[in-house]
Formats: sequence, C-alpha cells, structure tokens
Amino acid sequence: MNIIEIIKKIPRIEELRKKILVTFFILLIYRIGAHIPTPGIDTTALAEFFKSASGTILSFVNMFSGGALSRLTVFALGVMPFISASIIMQLLTASFPSLEKLAKEEGEYGRRKIMQYTRYLTLLIAIIQSAGIAIGLEKMHAPSGIPIVPEPGFGFIITTVVTLTAGTMFLLWLGEKITSKGIGNGVSLIIMAGILASLPGAIINLITYLKTGQMEVNKFIILALVVAFMIISVITVELAEYKVPIRQTKRFVSKTLIVSSNRSYLPLKLNPANVIPIIFAASILMFPATIAKFIQKPWAVKISEILSPQNPWYYIIYAALIFIFTYYYTAVIFNPKELAENLNKMGMYIPGVRAGKETEKYLARIVNKLTFIGAVFLTIIAIVPLLVTYKLGIPFYVGGTAVLIVVGVGLDILRRLEAAALEFSYDGFLKKPKLIHKLKKLGI
Repeated sequence: MNIIEIIKKIPRIEELRKKILVTFFILLIYRIGAHIPTPGIDTTALAEFFKSASGTILSFVNMFSGGALSRLTVFALGVMPFISASIIMQLLTASFPSLEKLAKEEGEYGRRKIMQYTRYLTLLIAIIQSAGIAIGLEKMHAPSGIPIVPEPGFGFIITTVVTLTAGTMFLLWLGEKITSKGIGNGVSLIIMAGILASLPGAIINLITYLKTGQMEVNKFIILALVVAFMIISVITVELAEYKVPIRQTKRFVSKTLIVSSNRSYLPLKLNPANVIPIIFAASILMFPATIAKFIQKPWAVKISEILSPQNPWYYIIYAALIFIFTYYYTAVIFNPKELAENLNKMGMYIPGVRAGKETEKYLARIVNKLTFIGAVFLTIIAIVPLLVTYKLGIPFYVGGTAVLIVVGVGLDILRRLEAAALEFSYDGFLKKPKLIHKLKKLGI
C-alpha cells in the first residue's frame, strides 16, 4: 500500500482521525510552551551568547529542544533528560541481574516498574541540569558584555530549576499521552517536531544567503546533493533488513511425521543502534569544548582548539567514539545467547546450523558484521555534513543527526498508518453482510 492510498483512507477511519487530531493538538501545546520564556533572563543577550557558542554541547542540546534552550523557555531542556535516563536504565538493566529479571520475567508489572524508575531518574537529571544552567547563566555575558541574568541570586536559581524541571516532566507526560492516545512514539514525535520547527527559518536564511551573495550557487548545489544523499541513505538503511532463514523443527503427532512448510525468517536491522551512538559521541566530544569555553586557561584553549571542526583530530576522535558506542550499545540491546535460546524454545532452527551454542555464534557473527556496517553509516552521516559545512564555508549547520531522527520517526509513523489502513480494509471486508452470510453457510 503506497502513501497516497494510506492518506485517502485516513478520512474514512474515525479512530485514526481522532488519534491524528490528538497528536497535532498535543504537539501544538508543545510548540506554544517552547516560546514561553523563563523569568529573569535577558533574551537578547542570551541570543547573542548562543550565536557565539555554536559547536558546543549547548547547540547540540538546543537542536533537540527545537530552539527552546537558546530562548530559555519553559521547555528549554526538552526531553533530553528522559533520553539520558532511558539510556542509563538500559545499561543498568543489562548490568544488574535483578533489573534484568524485573524487565524480562515480570511482564507488564516489570515494564511499569522500569518506566517508573526511568521517570525518577529523569526528574533527578532534569534538576541537576537545570541547576547547572541557572548557575552557569548567572556568570555568563553576551559578547557585547551585557549580563544574561540582570538580577542573579538564589531566587533566580530556584525559579529556573522549578520551571525547567516542571517543563521537562510536563513534556514527558505529553509524550506518554501521544503514545497512548495518538499516533507513534510520543517522545520521538516531540523531538521531530522540535527539529522541523527550525526548518522554515533555515529555508528563509538559505534564500537570504543566496540573494545577498553570502552563498554561491555552486555551493548551494553541493549542499542540496549532500542533503539528498543523507535522506536517501537514511531511508535505505532504515528499511534494510538482513533476513536470517528459520524453520520449524519436525515433530510427531499420533506417530505421524509432520513437517512444517512455513518458510520464516528472522529480520535483523542493518543499523540496530539507530541514532544513540551519535548522541553519545557528540555529547562526550562537545562537553570538554563547552567547559573549555568558560575557562580562560592555556590548556583549556588548547583543548577547545583540538575539539573544534577546524582540527583534523576532531573528526578522528568523533569517528572513533561513534564506532565504540555503536558496538557497545548493540551489545547491550542484542543478546545472541538469549535469542538462540528463544528460537530453541519455540522449536525453530536456522538451516545448516546446530541449535544452542552454534546458533549463538552464528547470530553473533552476523550482528558483528551488521554493526560494522551500521557504524560506518553513522560515521558518514555524522561527519560528512560537518566537513561540507566547514570546507564550503556555509554559514549554518546541516545536521545528519537531525535527518536520521526525522526520517526514522517519519517511517515509523507511515508504518503505523499503513497498519491502521490495512486493519480498516480487513474490517470492511469482514463486515459485508452478504460475505458474512456466505461464510456462515460454508461453516466458517
């Protein structure tokens, strides 16, 4: 079923219409909140400061908040504390047997408890991050010398911590409402909405640069080709699967041999780690650069120079971190031993491979190869836009991470809409009175 057919079916599916309206309404609330400023901030001075802080972790986090951090609105932290908490909980679950048992053996109760722990950790991270932002802002000035916080003090810190933490927890609640009553994963949609919100401004800036001659036509063509390459490659990799053939084992029923004729396969994603390794690598790489920006010492300046896009070491370290985190995170989320045991329990096997240890080794070899391909892909997506931006002197950043997130979330929404449209088609097929009468006559 193509996209046009799916869109045509949406108006006829009442439940789907309601879900889409709920999703748009909640995203509208998010975008309104992203323009409500936190009290006690000189927004002009803050905008100047962020303009001079491009390339630090602040600009990276600002992308995920849809520009809310650069304005220090009530949603300035976005859902980044929840993303950090979720990643930490995944790592803890893989490291501690008690949490692993709770997640895998306790069913729905275990999943609710893990989610509850994740919320508590989100709250803690949000408080720490908002306190750090408040304390840091009190000491910061715009390049023109204007203080960002005109009246610093304990009152400003408390107000900022409460406002930003409440904003993050409210966003998390909105995300959960989208997941339960709307379309798609709520948190992912909020991140995508924030990224897309900056798209009109970027297009306007691009047109302005072309008109004023700040960007040459040949540079624009190269930029367009790079963006097209990123979109096509992301879609290709996101949809790509390595299909491991699996068969049903032979079994005896009433002394008669029955062999299943079903030909199934086990789908393994080409990029199982998704965008997480880039987030890890960028955060770790940009953190020293951000700290060094506030410390006027010779060693800090040297670190800042090494970790800037003008230095070749920046790209070498960035690529190495992406590879390390891709392998590490894939090992956390994919367990060949557990998968081999589950196949054996279900009476399934891989043709030509013995059950048990041999299946585990076979799956591990395949995943290692796929992880390498995924790591190369993520490295290209993360580094090529940076190189193009720097080498061509383009006055704004083209983010491969943003493309990866937007395309991934968009494909997920299309899959959900297609599933709903197919379900509607089957329901309509089965609800036809004449058809039901015929089926009853046939004893079906």
